[in-house]
Amino acid sequence: MTRLSYIPLPTDQVRALQNGGLDAHGNTPERQISDGGGNPCRHCLSEIAAGDEFLVLSYRPFASGQPYAEQGPIFLHAKECAAYDRTDALPDMYSGRDGILLRGYSRHDRIVYGTGQTASPAKIEAAARAILATKGVAYVHARSATNNCYQFRIEPAE
Repeated sequence: MTRLSYIPLPTDQVRALQNGGLDAHGNTPERQISDGGGNPCRHCLSEIAAGDEFLVLSYRPFASGQPYAEQGPIFLHAKECAAYDRTDALPDMYSGRDGILLRGYSRHDRIVYGTGQTASPAKIEAAARAILATKGVAYVHARSATNNCYQFRIEPAE
């Protein structure tokens, strides 16, 4: 069985944004205070606690702009947080979600058509393995099933 790695945003990119770096639209990230619900940090892959300051910014999880390089809003802790390090396990915060949109991409960062699907938390791992077994798929993006916001990347474990 294929082991999976759940990959958060790279720490160097996150630190740059937390220190005033510009987002995918060239804007300074907005600062807000969390009400404790629905603000998942894409670096530590946990919910941002009520009362904590967080960043709202546009993010493009691709190295370059091209037709399949989607970008959209994400949240990050405003203060430094540790990167999600249990990369061999689905982050706990996703077990309570209704579902996650999964989509396979080629090594050229192109959507592999026919791989997109919404999976319930109990089926995310099996669905990701099936997508990764599809010809031409190099990795999977997990996105919000309701808002299409980028969550994390799934790759075969090395």
